[in-house]
Amino acid sequence: MRLLSFLALVVSLHAAPRPNILFLIGDNWSYEHAAANGCAAVKTPAFDRIAKEGMNFANAFCPVPSCSPTRSCILTGRTAHQLEDMASLWSRFHPQFRLFTDALAESGYRTGFTGKGWSPGKFKEFGREQNPAGKEFKDFATFLAERKDDMPFFFWLGSVHTALHRFKLVDGVAAGIDLTKIRVPAYLPDTPKVRQEIASYLAAAQQMDAAFGEAITQLEKSGRLNNTVVIYTSDNGWQMPRGLANCHDSGSHVPLAVRWPGKVAKGSRSDAFISLTDFAATFLELADVKPWPEMTSRSFLNVLTGQSDGEDRAQVFLERERHANVRSGDASYPCRAVRNADFLYIRNLRPDRWPAGDPILHFAVGPFGDVDPTKTKQLILDQREGAMKRFFDLNFAKRTAEELYDLRRDPDQVQNLAADPAQAATKAKLAAQVEAWMRDTQDPRVDPQNDAWDRFPYFGGRAKLP
Repeated sequence: MRLLSFLALVVSLHAAPRPNILFLIGDNWSYEHAAANGCAAVKTPAFDRIAKEGMNFANAFCPVPSCSPTRSCILTGRTAHQLEDMASLWSRFHPQFRLFTDALAESGYRTGFTGKGWSPGKFKEFGREQNPAGKEFKDFATFLAERKDDMPFFFWLGSVHTALHRFKLVDGVAAGIDLTKIRVPAYLPDTPKVRQEIASYLAAAQQMDAAFGEAITQLEKSGRLNNTVVIYTSDNGWQMPRGLANCHDSGSHVPLAVRWPGKVAKGSRSDAFISLTDFAATFLELADVKPWPEMTSRSFLNVLTGQSDGEDRAQVFLERERHANVRSGDASYPCRAVRNADFLYIRNLRPDRWPAGDPILHFAVGPFGDVDPTKTKQLILDQREGAMKRFFDLNFAKRTAEELYDLRRDPDQVQNLAADPAQAATKAKLAAQVEAWMRDTQDPRVDPQNDAWDRFPYFGGRAKLP
């Protein structure tokens, strides 16, 4: 019966018109900071609606805790370390890698984007006339107005509301964020200043949600909402210390909700592990386009439509190379990791280097420049030898070659169990999985001496000195 129902679904999918796809992607927005995901301090009615009318994913992760690398993985459907310098921030976008956006356009989809597409980095200088996300439009309304009725569309709507340069301008308390309802994670100090900064970020998340909600309303008014797959997610975790640029959940665990009436059950929830890299194969399957063999992306359409419970999706692999150029010698801080329901294992391939960047300015951002200049960062650095030493060690100090966290007892991942003899078997098993993944995907880092990413060009700007 299960096979027959699956075949019936396949027939119905191919018999029906191909759906439109609206891809809503936030910037530096973490999993827990949506009301539907349990945050009592924020209001996200648009995300909550997509989750209520579709499927909410508990275990969606970005492949790289960094903006343009994750977006490169989404667009190509490939593991970051297969993409040369596109695995790093502020890279070039290579024209030789195939993109799902191009494939959709070639198959008859009208594609476009507004806001943050593939960024930051350079693409025009390396052979692409338009952003890899598609043709740029003033806004979604303009795109809809120009659309031909008989042509399905894919539209990428990227927000930057929750990026630091935006949320630091927002008064969270004035926006109605209740400081007493904020959860301060264990890796940050719980002080009024920190709560106020988190409030600003949450208020910015509400602004993002309102903007995405307006796009959904525009789609609904146009009469196209019910033939549109709406995906609402983020590219990586928040921009606070131990967030962005870290393979811990604070940098990699992201919200994901998907709505598709008649195909995705209302109010459903999945514990399947989804990598954002999997969007490429999923979008192609929605459009009845065959994925290319070099993709590591795996469509999760069968999870969305209830044909699979996701038992074969029990883990995701994570990695990072150079984020900002913040270490002597333009050095990366390479990590490879695996995350399952119970544990996070991280292998730091160059533990002699500073994970947050050198303590003194090298080129970009500033001291410890892989942590962006929040008030919380400065508070910790100002008192690093005293009250904030514990938080300095968690966020800025050098790390061991291996990290292991028991998520059942330590959801904020602050107790590294890698040296615990009781966890030796678990650590060895997860380490072997990371090693096998690296070999199976031809990771250049299998060679311990390979530091190719240190030599790739970095197109980000030099730090502005006071």
